Amino acid sequence: MSVLVLSDADVRAVLDMPSCIEAMRDALVALERDEAQMPLRFIMRPGTKQVLGLMPAYRGGDRAVFSLKEIVVAPANAARGLDPHQGAVLLHDAETGRLRAILNASAVTEIRTAAVSAVATSLLARDESRVVAILGSGVQGRSHVEAMRAVLPDCELRIWSRTPERAVGLALQAHADAVATVAEALDGADVVCTCTSSREAIVQRSWLAPGTHVNAVGSSIPSMRELDTRTVADASLFVDRRESTLAESGDFRIAADEVGLDDGHILAELGELLVGAHPGRTRPDELTVFKSLGIAVEDLFAAELAVARARERGVGTEVDF
Repeated sequence: MSVLVLSDADVRAVLDMPSCIEAMRDALVALERDEAQMPLRFIMRPGTKQVLGLMPAYRGGDRAVFSLKEIVVAPANAARGLDPHQGAVLLHDAETGRLRAILNASAVTEIRTAAVSAVATSLLARDESRVVAILGSGVQGRSHVEAMRAVLPDCELRIWSRTPERAVGLALQAHADAVATVAEALDGADVVCTCTSSREAIVQRSWLAPGTHVNAVGSSIPSMRELDTRTVADASLFVDRRESTLAESGDFRIAADEVGLDDGHILAELGELLVGAHPGRTRPDELTVFKSLGIAVEDLFAAELAVARARERGVGTEVDF
């Protein structure tokens, strides 16, 4: 039995952003239609700053597949010039159990996360949206530049980072404007992508213009948030998965504790919008927020696409296993 191994470079060679955006639409629709399944992710916290996450998923059909992403989150990696997410995605044939492929999880996670924000933006941002603020200049900041340009090709990009020289560097690469403060980045922005590792809110409600759409990406544990309570309370809130948001999102849980939001404050999952079960934005001046947690079916669909492309193009390494 051989297993296809795809390195970071291999994944990036075959998983382009426009195709991954379409794959994420398919993943979210499959989840909504119960054609794909996943539990909450399991997180091991051994008392260090590093954590291990396990994210299994299943897709049925003629060629059913199990996937498992195992990933170590090491926050200090950003200062080392490394992706904070390190690990692998495993794909198994669901009938025989045979391992089909092993993929670099950093590349899969980076691309699919930004691709889901692109899906949310296409569904929830106003049609005339043009000014995009990206907060954060790390892995997700860079990938969100590409994702936003994929769905808003003529957008004006503003980049803010807690490390000003990194904001300038990304702005130069992206032909964007580097700004000195979050308030300056958000002033008149139509779309905002928060891609930081901040533990405290960096977005204040008073800085957001009427009709803004926010992709809240950086916080994925209950003790961290990027949005202040008033932003979450005032927003029409959309998510990738309700269960994940209620269990894991600091942006939602902290705001809920402070002002008494209940589970019904979450209006819909993106999959519900994609199948027409919820209308999404209903007013031009409506503040919409997509709270991204990153879910296992996204990894499964992104990995399947990458493996199919790699086998078509002869990319990767086949290993006896």
